[in-house]
Amino acid sequence: MSNPYVFIVGCPRSGTTLLQRMVNAHPDITITPESHWIPRLYAKHWALTSDGRVKPKLIRRLLGHPKFARLKISLAELTRLTGNGQLVSYGNLVSRIFDLYGERQGKPLVGDKTPDYVRCIETLHRLWPSARFVHVIRDGRDVALSMMDWPKSRPKPGDFAAWREDRVSTAALWWEMNVRLGRRAGKSLGHKLYYEVRYESLVTHPEEECAALCEFLGVPYSDAMLRFHELPGVSDPGLETKRAHLPVTPGLRDWSAQLPPKESERFEAAVGALLEELGFARVVQRPRTEVLEQAARIRHLLAEDPRTRD
Repeated sequence: MSNPYVFIVGCPRSGTTLLQRMVNAHPDITITPESHWIPRLYAKHWALTSDGRVKPKLIRRLLGHPKFARLKISLAELTRLTGNGQLVSYGNLVSRIFDLYGERQGKPLVGDKTPDYVRCIETLHRLWPSARFVHVIRDGRDVALSMMDWPKSRPKPGDFAAWREDRVSTAALWWEMNVRLGRRAGKSLGHKLYYEVRYESLVTHPEEECAALCEFLGVPYSDAMLRFHELPGVSDPGLETKRAHLPVTPGLRDWSAQLPPKESERFEAAVGALLEELGFARVVQRPRTEVLEQAARIRHLLAEDPRTRD
């Protein structure tokens, strides 16, 4: 059982933070704060030698990364993890970082919850072939509501020009891209390494879902996962303060009551096929022609945006 042991991924605003807190409450598993730096630094041309060994510049950049700082690992500790100047592979370095984090938490298994990694599963699998991936999938209409209510001035889809013109269609297509990329990668990994959790089932049947997840992770079930909200000193960046100490609570968002009918039609015109594929009921079986044309235009705008290819 090597670390990183598990990655919790999914389209942002799909409930990955809830699952992170539940898994982190398990006596054998701890989940690091969101990292974001793992695949980004690995992709830099200046970061590694030709045979995949870590260069000193990567160490300097890592120490200056704000997300890495949340792990509270000092320069002396990081130097020790790199072998005091000996060349170490990137995969081994990150494993040692996770091992140290686990030691401090008193748990042998260490995972990561960074939703955006749903788009990087293949890269992470190459680095750690035995790592497991848990993909949280939520009805995209609730995800869109959460995106549009997000207190940040620009949630991730807000980076795109299409967001200023049609937030609903842009959110729909962003959700579709993340979900499809995650499922496509998961299909190649197989059921021993890839597992899907439906948010709606997690909040309505938490005990059954946690038991099934523990079986996938190869750890005994613990009802501590259902009492995650009782842990003292919980601090999850990105978690709304008013919900920080809530237990599992269904119905925090309800697109059927909160999303206006015209916006539901725009969402379903853009990604109705994926909703049906996932078993989510559609409200509008046949969107109007002009709404379908708008969805196609927004899809084209996103496809042409260089940030989408990034």
